[in-house]
Amino acid sequence: MDLNNLRQEYSRDPIDVETVDPSPFKQFEGWFQQASDLQVVEPNAMVLSTVDPTGQPTQRTVLLKLFDESGFVFFTNYASRKAIHIEANSKVALLFPWYVLQRQVEVNGEVERINAADSLKYFALRPRGSQLGAWVSQQSTVISTRSLLKAKLAELTQKFATESVPMPPNWGGFRVKPTRFEFWQGGPNRLHDRIEYSCNAEDRAWHRQRLSP
Repeated sequence: MDLNNLRQEYSRDPIDVETVDPSPFKQFEGWFQQASDLQVVEPNAMVLSTVDPTGQPTQRTVLLKLFDESGFVFFTNYASRKAIHIEANSKVALLFPWYVLQRQVEVNGEVERINAADSLKYFALRPRGSQLGAWVSQQSTVISTRSLLKAKLAELTQKFATESVPMPPNWGGFRVKPTRFEFWQGGPNRLHDRIEYSCNAEDRAWHRQRLSP
């Protein structure tokens, strides 16, 4: 399939070192709010990249559930493939692809588990079906048929019919603590704007610079 003529010209307002917020977290919050206001489909969907013990990168989309200056939080099964990768190598990358806005945000950082109390607080807010699903899925393991999942769901639905669904012991949150941000804004003639924030290890201050497209 020849895709040479499949092109999109970018034409939105440019960004510069002087126009972005000095704080990458505030800059992210502003862009995230704009994506939400314009009803971008699942603006909190982010591509999480990890590396397995052999050095093979792997990517998948997860949902951002909390962000502040301490980092970006998502939830998963602690026995999943992504979690196993993180245990072996805590360095990860996130990507927010907001194509409708001709923007993307890349975040590099290191991951840590959040405490069980915060995981439980979020778990209690999940829809009951999602709570049951966290028990059903032995994430990333091989199964022979979908009917096994449906049967397990029916079993657990009956088991917890008269009580609250407890949080599975192998489920919880991870926090990505950023060390680098890159804000990308598409520009005409492929002269895109790329503003990088890097964190100084000594004073923990964020420094901005423009990168060539």
